[in-house]
Amino acid sequence: MRSLYKIFHPEVFQGSLNKKNYFEGWYFKHVSASTDEAFAVIPGISLSEDTHAFIQYNDGKTGKSAYFRYDISEFSFDRKALKIRIGQSLFTTGGINLDLSNESYSINGEIEYSSILKPPSGILMPGIMGWYSYVPWMECNHGVISVTHNIKGSVSVNGNIRQFNGGKGYIEKDWGISFPESWLWMQCNNFPTQSASVMISAGKIPWRGSFFIGFVAFFSLNGKTTILATYNGAEIISLCRKGSNITETVIIKGDLILKAKIIKKGEGVLKAPVSGLMNNTIKESIDSEVALEVTESGKIVISENGVRAGYEETEGIFNYFK
Repeated sequence: MRSLYKIFHPEVFQGSLNKKNYFEGWYFKHVSASTDEAFAVIPGISLSEDTHAFIQYNDGKTGKSAYFRYDISEFSFDRKALKIRIGQSLFTTGGINLDLSNESYSINGEIEYSSILKPPSGILMPGIMGWYSYVPWMECNHGVISVTHNIKGSVSVNGNIRQFNGGKGYIEKDWGISFPESWLWMQCNNFPTQSASVMISAGKIPWRGSFFIGFVAFFSLNGKTTILATYNGAEIISLCRKGSNITETVIIKGDLILKAKIIKKGEGVLKAPVSGLMNNTIKESIDSEVALEVTESGKIVISENGVRAGYEETEGIFNYFK
């Protein structure tokens, strides 16, 4: 059973190294001020038949990815804060320090974070999953650590220096047994309006011998974050594909309507967990685009196009919205 501290602090390590068939991973996304440069790193652990720690790297500029594997003894964590060390690399809410190498990549650098915007929380919503945060048997748990933040620093990738001063960052995480059988995820915080950020996540959720299609989304503007989710009465009234690379969705909550048109562009191949084992593969873009429109009481709150959107989908998720 997780402690209340962990429930209210999803950023910290939620598991135990004694667990079996378990995974936990943190997602750190970085986009330069010009949006020419983008990459994501995912530190995590797999406690399974093939127990190990890992760091995944997804390059938004080249579309290439890499998986850096470590002995579980090279993973350490802070019990009260987000402070994860794997090998010589460090990941915190204040920034990351990368020291990665394999036969194809040498990645080194430091990026600092500032002005982190946390999602709203309270007794009924200790994390982005709302009251589901208290349910101990969820197949996959989701946490948002930073809705948006500022970044500065640089990273050397095979000797090529990439600058991120004045850029934008985002942090979230997943933990549990497996990723959902079917899901969709989109995140973007690179809009003309610098404070804007959006995330949409929907999946097939096992529940007491059956399942339901659950979702959580947020829209943030000028420091105010609004949650739209299964647990607070919001509803996805449309989710469909338009051709091979366009997805459209409409979400409503009361008199608030969020419309997103996602144009999928580029993708890297990442590993994903099944019963703790990192033996599934997914394709994730961090070069997609999103046309976002939010209206409230018939008035436009924002209508802008965002770039460097993160995007994942599985074919099965669309079957539930026909």
